[in-house]
Amino acid sequence: MIEPGFFYGAMYVGYAITVATSILAFLIAILIFNTTFLQSLGAIFGVLFFMMPINLRLSRIIWINMFVEFDKH
Repeated sequence: MIEPGFFYGAMYVGYAITVATSILAFLIAILIFNTTFLQSLGAIFGVLFFMMPINLRLSRIIWINMFVEFDKH
């Protein structure tokens, strides 16, 4: 059974992924599509909404792989 601390650690990794995704979406919206600030915020919210399930699983995978090694045998 996974301890509750695992989910706290994954939460911090998820926060870092969310910040990186937000900055990337903002830069793409501003520099490539020449959107206004409010339009770029809408783009950020849209990207984050569709990335929620991926972010959730990816943050857990990254966090557990920092401490547990996979053994094939």
